[in-house]
Amino acid sequence: MREYLLTLCITAAVTYLLTGPVRKFAIVAGAMPEIRARDVHREPTPRLGGIAMFFGMCAGLLVADHLTNLNEVFEKSNEPRALLSGAALIWLIGVLDDKFEIDALIKLGGQMIAAGVMVMQGLTILWLPVPGVGTVALTQWQGTLLTVALVVITINAVNFVDGLDGLAAGMVCIAAAAFFMYAYRIWYSYGIEAAAPATLFAAVLMGMCLGFLPHNMHPARIFMGDSGSMLIGLVLAAGAISVTGQVDPDVMNLFAGSERNAVHQMVPVYIPLLLPLTIIAIPASDFVFAVVRRTWRGQSPFAADRGHLHHRLLQIGHSHSRAVLIMYFWAALIGFGALAYSVNSASMWIVLGIVVLSFIGLVLLLLPRFTPRTPRWAEAFVPPRYRRGRRRAATAPGAATPAAVGAALREAQEAAAEACEPHEAHGAQAAQHSATIAAGVAGVNGATAVGARSRVLDGRKAGTSR
Repeated sequence: MREYLLTLCITAAVTYLLTGPVRKFAIVAGAMPEIRARDVHREPTPRLGGIAMFFGMCAGLLVADHLTNLNEVFEKSNEPRALLSGAALIWLIGVLDDKFEIDALIKLGGQMIAAGVMVMQGLTILWLPVPGVGTVALTQWQGTLLTVALVVITINAVNFVDGLDGLAAGMVCIAAAAFFMYAYRIWYSYGIEAAAPATLFAAVLMGMCLGFLPHNMHPARIFMGDSGSMLIGLVLAAGAISVTGQVDPDVMNLFAGSERNAVHQMVPVYIPLLLPLTIIAIPASDFVFAVVRRTWRGQSPFAADRGHLHHRLLQIGHSHSRAVLIMYFWAALIGFGALAYSVNSASMWIVLGIVVLSFIGLVLLLLPRFTPRTPRWAEAFVPPRYRRGRRRAATAPGAATPAAVGAALREAQEAAAEACEPHEAHGAQAAQHSATIAAGVAGVNGATAVGARSRVLDGRKAGTSR
Protein backbone atom coordinates (compact mmCIF):
# COMPACT_ATOMS: atom_id res chain seq x y z
CA MET A 1 0.00 0.00 0.00
CA ARG A 2 2.85 2.43 0.79
CA GLU A 3 4.32 2.04 -2.68
CA TYR A 4 0.95 2.73 -4.28
CA LEU A 5 0.56 5.86 -2.14
CA LEU A 6 4.08 6.96 -3.09
CA THR A 7 3.26 6.52 -6.78
CA LEU A 8 0.05 8.50 -6.29
CA CYS A 9 1.87 11.36 -4.54
CA ILE A 10 4.64 11.54 -7.15
CA THR A 11 2.09 11.63 -9.97
CA ALA A 12 0.05 14.34 -8.23
CA ALA A 13 3.13 16.46 -7.42
CA VAL A 14 4.53 16.34 -10.96
CA THR A 15 1.12 17.14 -12.46
CA TYR A 16 0.58 20.04 -10.06
CA LEU A 17 4.01 21.57 -10.62
CA LEU A 18 3.86 21.28 -14.41
CA THR A 19 0.37 22.75 -14.79
CA GLY A 20 1.54 26.33 -14.16
CA PRO A 21 4.25 26.31 -16.88
CA VAL A 22 1.87 24.48 -19.22
CA ARG A 23 -0.69 27.26 -18.72
CA LYS A 24 1.87 29.89 -19.76
CA PHE A 25 2.85 27.76 -22.76
CA ALA A 26 -0.79 27.41 -23.80
CA ILE A 27 -1.26 31.19 -23.68
CA VAL A 28 1.86 31.76 -25.79
CA ALA A 29 0.86 29.00 -28.23
CA GLY A 30 -2.61 30.53 -28.66
CA ALA A 31 -4.51 27.53 -27.28
CA MET A 32 -7.23 29.83 -25.93
CA PRO A 33 -10.36 29.37 -28.06
CA GLU A 34 -13.09 31.95 -28.19
CA ILE A 35 -16.18 31.59 -26.03
CA ARG A 36 -18.63 29.19 -27.69
CA ALA A 37 -22.41 29.11 -27.37
CA ARG A 38 -22.34 26.00 -25.16
CA ASP A 39 -19.62 27.28 -22.80
CA VAL A 40 -20.46 28.48 -19.29
CA HIS A 41 -17.22 30.37 -18.60
CA ARG A 42 -17.07 34.06 -19.50
CA GLU A 43 -13.42 34.62 -20.35
CA PRO A 44 -11.11 32.78 -22.77
CA THR A 45 -9.22 30.17 -20.76
CA PRO A 46 -6.11 28.28 -21.92
CA ARG A 47 -6.37 24.56 -22.53
CA LEU A 48 -3.67 21.90 -23.00
CA GLY A 49 -3.81 20.88 -19.35
CA GLY A 50 -3.50 17.31 -20.55
CA ILE A 51 0.21 17.93 -21.16
CA ALA A 52 0.88 18.18 -17.43
CA MET A 53 -1.35 15.19 -16.75
CA PHE A 54 0.46 13.04 -19.31
CA PHE A 55 3.91 13.80 -17.91
CA GLY A 56 2.57 13.22 -14.40
CA MET A 57 1.41 9.76 -15.52
CA CYS A 58 4.82 9.06 -17.05
CA ALA A 59 6.53 10.10 -13.81
CA GLY A 60 4.26 7.86 -11.75
CA LEU A 61 4.88 4.82 -13.96
CA LEU A 62 8.63 5.52 -13.97
CA VAL A 63 8.75 5.65 -10.16
CA ALA A 64 6.63 2.49 -9.87
CA ASP A 65 9.04 0.66 -12.18
CA HIS A 66 11.87 1.29 -9.70
CA LEU A 67 9.97 0.24 -6.56
CA THR A 68 10.56 -3.22 -5.14
CA ASN A 69 7.04 -4.64 -5.16
CA LEU A 70 5.56 -2.71 -8.07
CA ASN A 71 8.50 -3.61 -10.29
CA GLU A 72 6.99 -7.09 -10.57
CA VAL A 73 4.02 -5.60 -12.40
CA PHE A 74 6.33 -4.47 -15.20
CA GLU A 75 8.26 -7.74 -15.26
CA LYS A 76 5.29 -10.13 -15.28
CA SER A 77 2.87 -8.08 -17.38
CA ASN A 78 3.05 -6.02 -20.55
CA GLU A 79 -0.05 -4.00 -19.61
CA PRO A 80 1.80 -0.89 -18.29
CA ARG A 81 3.67 -0.56 -21.59
CA ALA A 82 0.43 -1.12 -23.50
CA LEU A 83 -1.20 1.66 -21.47
CA LEU A 84 1.69 4.03 -22.09
CA SER A 85 1.60 3.39 -25.86
CA GLY A 86 -2.13 3.96 -26.17
CA ALA A 87 -2.02 6.98 -23.84
CA ALA A 88 0.77 8.62 -25.85
CA LEU A 89 -1.23 8.27 -29.06
CA ILE A 90 -4.51 9.55 -27.64
CA TRP A 91 -2.70 12.39 -25.87
CA LEU A 92 -1.06 13.52 -29.11
CA ILE A 93 -4.44 13.57 -30.86
CA GLY A 94 -5.89 15.58 -27.98
CA VAL A 95 -3.08 18.15 -28.10
CA LEU A 96 -3.66 18.66 -31.84
CA ASP A 97 -7.39 19.06 -31.22
CA ASP A 98 -6.84 21.60 -28.44
CA LYS A 99 -4.75 23.69 -30.78
CA PHE A 100 -6.27 23.18 -34.23
CA GLU A 101 -9.83 21.82 -33.58
CA ILE A 102 -9.59 18.65 -35.67
CA ASP A 103 -12.68 16.85 -37.00
CA ALA A 104 -14.70 14.62 -34.67
CA LEU A 105 -14.46 11.61 -36.98
CA ILE A 106 -10.67 11.91 -36.98
CA LYS A 107 -10.69 11.88 -33.20
CA LEU A 108 -12.95 8.83 -33.22
CA GLY A 109 -10.55 7.05 -35.56
CA GLY A 110 -7.63 7.97 -33.31
CA GLN A 111 -9.45 6.57 -30.29
CA MET A 112 -10.02 3.27 -32.08
CA ILE A 113 -6.38 3.11 -33.16
CA ALA A 114 -5.19 3.77 -29.59
CA ALA A 115 -7.44 0.96 -28.36
CA GLY A 116 -6.07 -1.30 -31.08
CA VAL A 117 -2.50 -0.51 -30.02
CA MET A 118 -3.30 -1.63 -26.47
CA VAL A 119 -4.96 -4.81 -27.75
CA MET A 120 -1.90 -5.68 -29.83
CA GLN A 121 0.26 -5.49 -26.70
CA GLY A 122 -1.95 -7.75 -24.63
CA LEU A 123 -4.34 -5.36 -22.85
CA THR A 124 -7.59 -6.97 -23.95
CA ILE A 125 -10.66 -8.73 -22.58
CA LEU A 126 -10.17 -12.50 -22.52
CA TRP A 127 -13.38 -13.65 -20.81
CA LEU A 128 -16.56 -12.33 -19.25
CA PRO A 129 -18.55 -13.50 -16.20
CA VAL A 130 -22.16 -14.08 -17.22
CA PRO A 131 -24.80 -14.52 -14.46
CA GLY A 132 -26.34 -17.98 -14.59
CA VAL A 133 -23.75 -19.22 -17.08
CA GLY A 134 -20.36 -18.61 -15.48
CA THR A 135 -17.14 -17.50 -17.12
CA VAL A 136 -17.39 -17.30 -20.91
CA ALA A 137 -14.17 -17.30 -22.93
CA LEU A 138 -14.06 -14.88 -25.85
CA THR A 139 -12.47 -15.37 -29.23
CA GLN A 140 -9.75 -13.01 -30.38
CA TRP A 141 -12.11 -10.97 -32.55
CA GLN A 142 -14.78 -10.80 -29.87
CA GLY A 143 -12.28 -9.65 -27.28
CA THR A 144 -10.82 -7.05 -29.63
CA LEU A 145 -14.20 -5.59 -30.60
CA LEU A 146 -15.39 -5.49 -26.99
CA THR A 147 -12.15 -3.86 -25.83
CA VAL A 148 -12.26 -1.17 -28.53
CA ALA A 149 -15.93 -0.47 -27.79
CA LEU A 150 -15.29 -0.10 -24.05
CA VAL A 151 -12.33 2.24 -24.64
CA VAL A 152 -14.23 4.46 -27.08
CA ILE A 153 -17.34 4.66 -24.87
CA THR A 154 -15.34 5.50 -21.75
CA ILE A 155 -13.23 8.16 -23.48
CA ASN A 156 -16.25 9.93 -24.96
CA ALA A 157 -18.26 9.63 -21.73
CA VAL A 158 -15.53 11.44 -19.80
CA ASN A 159 -15.10 13.94 -22.64
CA PHE A 160 -18.83 14.72 -22.65
CA VAL A 161 -18.97 15.40 -18.92
CA ASP A 162 -16.05 17.85 -19.10
CA GLY A 163 -18.23 20.95 -19.19
CA LEU A 164 -17.77 22.65 -15.80
CA ASP A 165 -14.69 23.67 -13.85
CA GLY A 166 -13.32 20.66 -11.99
CA LEU A 167 -16.17 18.36 -12.98
CA ALA A 168 -14.44 15.72 -15.11
CA ALA A 169 -11.26 15.57 -12.99
CA GLY A 170 -13.24 15.28 -9.75
CA MET A 171 -15.67 12.63 -10.98
CA VAL A 172 -12.90 10.51 -12.49
CA CYS A 173 -10.88 10.86 -9.28
CA ILE A 174 -13.84 9.58 -7.24
CA ALA A 175 -14.33 6.72 -9.70
CA ALA A 176 -10.62 5.87 -9.56
CA ALA A 177 -10.69 5.83 -5.74
CA ALA A 178 -13.56 3.32 -5.69
CA PHE A 179 -11.89 1.27 -8.39
CA PHE A 180 -8.57 1.29 -6.53
CA MET A 181 -10.19 -0.07 -3.37
CA TYR A 182 -11.87 -2.87 -5.32
CA ALA A 183 -8.78 -3.85 -7.33
CA TYR A 184 -6.53 -3.71 -4.25
CA ARG A 185 -8.96 -5.97 -2.38
CA ILE A 186 -8.80 -8.56 -5.17
CA TRP A 187 -5.02 -8.37 -5.31
CA TYR A 188 -4.36 -8.36 -1.55
CA SER A 189 -7.23 -10.44 -0.14
CA TYR A 190 -7.39 -13.14 -2.81
CA GLY A 191 -3.71 -13.02 -3.79
CA ILE A 192 -4.50 -12.58 -7.51
CA GLU A 193 -1.49 -10.97 -9.17
CA ALA A 194 -3.50 -10.24 -12.32
CA ALA A 195 -5.25 -7.41 -10.45
CA ALA A 196 -1.97 -5.59 -9.68
CA PRO A 197 -1.82 -3.61 -13.00
CA ALA A 198 -5.37 -2.33 -12.52
CA THR A 199 -4.51 -1.23 -8.97
CA LEU A 200 -1.47 0.65 -10.30
CA PHE A 201 -3.50 2.32 -13.05
CA ALA A 202 -6.09 3.50 -10.52
CA ALA A 203 -3.40 4.98 -8.24
CA VAL A 204 -1.77 6.83 -11.15
CA LEU A 205 -5.16 8.10 -12.34
CA MET A 206 -5.99 9.48 -8.89
CA GLY A 207 -2.66 11.29 -8.83
CA MET A 208 -3.26 12.86 -12.24
CA CYS A 209 -6.66 14.19 -11.22
CA LEU A 210 -5.64 15.37 -7.74
CA GLY A 211 -2.63 17.23 -9.13
CA PHE A 212 -4.70 19.02 -11.75
CA LEU A 213 -7.77 19.86 -9.66
CA PRO A 214 -6.28 22.84 -7.72
CA HIS A 215 -5.73 24.64 -11.03
CA ASN A 216 -9.09 23.58 -12.47
CA MET A 217 -11.54 24.34 -9.65
CA HIS A 218 -13.97 27.21 -10.20
CA PRO A 219 -12.92 29.71 -11.43
CA ALA A 220 -10.57 27.59 -13.50
CA ARG A 221 -7.20 28.99 -14.55
CA ILE A 222 -6.67 26.25 -17.14
CA PHE A 223 -8.75 23.53 -18.80
CA MET A 224 -7.56 19.99 -19.40
CA GLY A 225 -8.94 20.05 -22.93
CA ASP A 226 -9.38 16.94 -25.04
CA SER A 227 -5.74 16.10 -24.38
CA GLY A 228 -6.64 15.59 -20.73
CA SER A 229 -10.20 14.30 -20.86
CA MET A 230 -9.44 11.63 -23.46
CA LEU A 231 -6.28 10.67 -21.57
CA ILE A 232 -7.96 10.06 -18.21
CA GLY A 233 -10.81 8.29 -20.00
CA LEU A 234 -8.34 5.91 -21.62
CA VAL A 235 -6.54 5.21 -18.31
CA LEU A 236 -9.89 4.49 -16.64
CA ALA A 237 -10.87 2.14 -19.46
CA ALA A 238 -7.49 0.38 -19.28
CA GLY A 239 -7.99 -0.42 -15.60
CA ALA A 240 -11.52 -1.64 -16.31
CA ILE A 241 -10.30 -3.95 -19.08
CA SER A 242 -7.45 -5.28 -16.96
CA VAL A 243 -9.51 -6.28 -13.93
CA THR A 244 -12.80 -7.15 -15.64
CA GLY A 245 -11.63 -9.22 -18.58
CA GLN A 246 -8.44 -10.82 -17.28
CA VAL A 247 -9.11 -11.67 -13.61
CA ASP A 248 -10.80 -15.08 -13.63
CA PRO A 249 -13.59 -15.35 -10.99
CA ASP A 250 -12.89 -19.08 -10.71
CA VAL A 251 -9.59 -18.23 -9.00
CA MET A 252 -11.53 -16.70 -6.10
CA ASN A 253 -12.92 -20.14 -5.15
CA LEU A 254 -16.46 -18.88 -4.90
CA PHE A 255 -18.18 -21.98 -6.27
CA ALA A 256 -17.65 -24.23 -3.26
CA GLY A 257 -20.65 -25.75 -1.48
CA SER A 258 -24.20 -26.06 -2.73
CA GLU A 259 -25.49 -24.45 -5.89
CA ARG A 260 -27.54 -21.97 -3.87
CA ASN A 261 -24.51 -20.86 -1.88
CA ALA A 262 -22.42 -20.59 -5.04
CA VAL A 263 -24.99 -18.34 -6.68
CA HIS A 264 -25.27 -16.20 -3.55
CA GLN A 265 -21.50 -15.86 -3.27
CA MET A 266 -21.14 -14.91 -6.93
CA VAL A 267 -23.57 -11.98 -6.59
CA PRO A 268 -20.97 -9.59 -5.17
CA VAL A 269 -18.55 -10.69 -7.90
CA TYR A 270 -20.83 -9.76 -10.79
CA ILE A 271 -21.41 -6.27 -9.45
CA PRO A 272 -17.78 -5.20 -8.90
CA LEU A 273 -16.77 -6.75 -12.21
CA LEU A 274 -19.23 -4.27 -13.68
CA LEU A 275 -17.83 -1.56 -11.39
CA PRO A 276 -15.86 0.05 -14.24
CA LEU A 277 -19.20 0.68 -15.92
CA THR A 278 -21.03 1.83 -12.79
CA ILE A 279 -18.40 4.40 -11.88
CA ILE A 280 -18.92 6.10 -15.24
CA ALA A 281 -22.68 5.62 -15.09
CA ILE A 282 -23.35 9.38 -15.02
CA PRO A 283 -20.99 10.27 -17.90
CA ALA A 284 -22.18 7.24 -19.87
CA SER A 285 -25.86 8.14 -19.39
CA ASP A 286 -25.10 11.71 -20.41
CA PHE A 287 -23.34 10.34 -23.50
CA VAL A 288 -26.30 8.14 -24.46
CA PHE A 289 -28.85 10.92 -23.92
CA ALA A 290 -26.73 13.33 -25.97
CA VAL A 291 -26.48 10.92 -28.90
CA VAL A 292 -30.23 10.21 -28.83
CA ARG A 293 -31.09 13.91 -28.48
CA ARG A 294 -28.88 15.05 -31.33
CA THR A 295 -29.89 12.22 -33.63
CA TRP A 296 -33.57 12.93 -32.95
CA ARG A 297 -33.00 16.54 -34.00
CA GLY A 298 -31.25 15.47 -37.19
CA GLN A 299 -27.84 16.60 -35.97
CA SER A 300 -24.52 14.81 -35.81
CA PRO A 301 -24.03 12.76 -32.61
CA PHE A 302 -20.84 14.76 -32.04
CA ALA A 303 -22.45 18.20 -32.50
CA ALA A 304 -22.05 20.32 -29.37
CA ASP A 305 -25.07 21.66 -27.48
CA ARG A 306 -26.17 22.83 -24.04
CA GLY A 307 -28.29 19.82 -23.12
CA HIS A 308 -25.83 17.96 -20.90
CA LEU A 309 -26.64 17.11 -17.29
CA HIS A 310 -24.45 19.87 -15.88
CA HIS A 311 -26.10 22.41 -18.19
CA ARG A 312 -29.51 21.29 -16.94
CA LEU A 313 -28.40 21.74 -13.33
CA LEU A 314 -27.46 25.34 -14.12
CA GLN A 315 -30.82 25.89 -15.84
CA ILE A 316 -32.67 24.58 -12.79
CA GLY A 317 -31.01 27.27 -10.69
CA HIS A 318 -27.93 25.69 -9.14
CA SER A 319 -24.75 27.68 -8.94
CA HIS A 320 -21.60 26.50 -10.71
CA SER A 321 -19.99 25.10 -7.57
CA ARG A 322 -23.20 23.50 -6.32
CA ALA A 323 -23.78 21.74 -9.65
CA VAL A 324 -20.26 20.28 -9.53
CA LEU A 325 -20.71 19.10 -5.93
CA ILE A 326 -24.01 17.42 -6.80
CA MET A 327 -22.35 15.54 -9.66
CA TYR A 328 -19.58 14.53 -7.23
CA PHE A 329 -22.20 13.24 -4.81
CA TRP A 330 -23.88 11.02 -7.39
CA ALA A 331 -20.57 9.69 -8.70
CA ALA A 332 -19.48 8.76 -5.17
CA LEU A 333 -22.87 7.20 -4.36
CA ILE A 334 -22.85 4.96 -7.44
CA GLY A 335 -19.18 3.99 -7.25
CA PHE A 336 -18.82 3.41 -3.51
CA GLY A 337 -22.35 1.97 -3.27
CA ALA A 338 -21.44 -0.76 -5.75
CA LEU A 339 -18.16 -1.29 -3.89
CA ALA A 340 -19.90 -1.67 -0.52
CA TYR A 341 -22.47 -4.06 -1.97
CA SER A 342 -19.69 -6.19 -3.45
CA VAL A 343 -18.11 -6.60 -0.01
CA ASN A 344 -21.32 -7.70 1.74
CA SER A 345 -24.36 -8.11 -0.47
CA ALA A 346 -26.40 -9.75 2.32
CA SER A 347 -26.45 -6.64 4.51
CA MET A 348 -29.72 -4.74 4.33
CA TRP A 349 -28.08 -1.75 6.00
CA ILE A 350 -26.03 -1.13 2.85
CA VAL A 351 -29.14 -1.22 0.68
CA LEU A 352 -31.05 1.07 3.05
CA GLY A 353 -28.08 3.47 3.18
CA ILE A 354 -27.95 3.66 -0.61
CA VAL A 355 -31.71 4.31 -0.77
CA VAL A 356 -31.52 7.08 1.85
CA LEU A 357 -28.56 8.74 0.15
CA SER A 358 -30.36 8.52 -3.21
CA PHE A 359 -33.35 10.31 -1.69
CA ILE A 360 -31.03 13.02 -0.32
CA GLY A 361 -29.48 13.36 -3.76
CA LEU A 362 -32.90 13.84 -5.37
CA VAL A 363 -33.78 16.52 -2.82
CA LEU A 364 -30.51 18.33 -3.59
CA LEU A 365 -31.22 18.13 -7.31
CA LEU A 366 -34.68 19.70 -6.96
CA LEU A 367 -33.80 22.16 -4.19
CA PRO A 368 -34.08 25.32 -6.35
CA ARG A 369 -37.63 24.26 -7.29
CA PHE A 370 -38.84 24.61 -3.73
CA THR A 371 -39.86 27.95 -2.19
CA PRO A 372 -38.75 27.82 1.45
CA ARG A 373 -41.22 29.13 4.03
CA THR A 374 -39.45 29.50 7.33
CA PRO A 375 -41.58 29.61 10.52
CA ARG A 376 -41.40 32.84 12.47
CA TRP A 377 -39.67 31.20 15.44
CA ALA A 378 -36.85 29.95 13.16
CA GLU A 379 -36.21 33.18 11.21
CA ALA A 380 -33.31 34.11 13.47
CA PHE A 381 -31.45 30.93 12.48
CA VAL A 382 -31.71 31.18 8.67
CA PRO A 383 -30.11 33.55 6.11
CA PRO A 384 -31.93 36.86 5.58
CA ARG A 385 -33.23 35.92 2.12
CA TYR A 386 -35.43 33.21 3.70
CA ARG A 387 -37.12 35.55 6.20
CA ARG A 388 -40.67 36.77 5.67
CA GLY A 389 -39.83 40.28 6.76
CA ARG A 390 -37.37 40.57 3.88
CA ARG A 391 -40.00 39.45 1.38
CA ARG A 392 -42.51 41.97 2.72
CA ALA A 393 -39.89 44.72 2.52
CA ALA A 394 -39.25 43.80 -1.10
CA THR A 395 -42.90 44.42 -1.94
CA ALA A 396 -43.36 47.55 0.26
CA PRO A 397 -44.61 50.78 -1.38
CA GLY A 398 -41.20 52.40 -1.12
CA ALA A 399 -39.34 49.41 -2.51
CA ALA A 400 -38.33 49.13 -6.11
CA THR A 401 -40.72 46.90 -8.03
CA PRO A 402 -39.85 45.16 -11.29
CA ALA A 403 -42.06 47.65 -13.17
CA ALA A 404 -40.24 50.61 -11.58
CA VAL A 405 -36.87 49.09 -12.39
CA GLY A 406 -37.96 48.52 -15.98
CA ALA A 407 -39.18 52.12 -16.27
CA ALA A 408 -35.87 53.42 -14.90
CA LEU A 409 -33.98 51.30 -17.39
CA ARG A 410 -36.07 52.61 -20.30
CA GLU A 411 -35.54 56.21 -19.20
CA ALA A 412 -31.80 55.63 -19.03
CA GLN A 413 -31.80 54.15 -22.52
CA GLU A 414 -33.75 57.13 -23.88
CA ALA A 415 -31.29 59.50 -22.23
CA ALA A 416 -28.43 57.63 -23.85
CA ALA A 417 -30.08 57.89 -27.25
CA GLU A 418 -30.67 61.65 -26.91
CA ALA A 419 -27.17 62.44 -25.63
CA CYS A 420 -25.11 63.85 -28.51
CA GLU A 421 -22.29 65.68 -26.74
CA PRO A 422 -19.39 63.66 -25.32
CA HIS A 423 -20.02 64.64 -21.72
CA GLU A 424 -23.75 63.97 -22.07
CA ALA A 425 -23.09 60.56 -23.58
CA HIS A 426 -20.77 59.74 -20.70
CA GLY A 427 -23.44 60.64 -18.16
CA ALA A 428 -26.10 58.68 -20.01
CA GLN A 429 -23.90 55.57 -20.17
CA ALA A 430 -23.29 55.83 -16.42
CA ALA A 431 -27.01 56.12 -15.74
CA GLN A 432 -27.78 53.18 -18.00
CA HIS A 433 -25.09 51.10 -16.31
CA SER A 434 -26.54 51.90 -12.86
CA ALA A 435 -30.04 50.98 -13.98
CA THR A 436 -28.79 47.70 -15.44
CA ILE A 437 -27.11 46.84 -12.15
CA ALA A 438 -30.31 47.62 -10.26
CA ALA A 439 -32.33 45.42 -12.61
CA GLY A 440 -29.88 42.56 -12.24
CA VAL A 441 -29.80 42.71 -8.44
CA ALA A 442 -33.57 42.91 -8.17
CA GLY A 443 -34.31 40.12 -10.59
CA VAL A 444 -32.05 37.22 -9.63
CA ASN A 445 -31.29 35.12 -6.59
CA GLY A 446 -27.72 35.43 -5.39
CA ALA A 447 -27.22 31.66 -5.44
CA THR A 448 -28.10 31.12 -9.09
CA ALA A 449 -25.68 31.06 -11.98
CA VAL A 450 -28.10 32.13 -14.71
CA GLY A 451 -30.20 35.24 -14.98
CA ALA A 452 -29.71 38.96 -14.98
CA ARG A 453 -26.61 38.89 -12.81
CA SER A 454 -24.62 37.25 -15.61
CA ARG A 455 -25.54 40.13 -17.91
CA VAL A 456 -24.24 42.62 -15.36
CA LEU A 457 -20.94 40.77 -15.16
CA ASP A 458 -20.69 40.71 -18.93
CA GLY A 459 -21.30 44.44 -19.01
CA ARG A 460 -18.57 45.12 -16.49
CA LYS A 461 -16.09 42.95 -18.39
CA ALA A 462 -17.03 44.52 -21.69
CA GLY A 463 -16.43 47.94 -20.23
CA THR A 464 -12.97 47.05 -18.97
CA SER A 465 -11.79 44.88 -21.85
CA ARG A 466 -8.88 45.92 -23.94
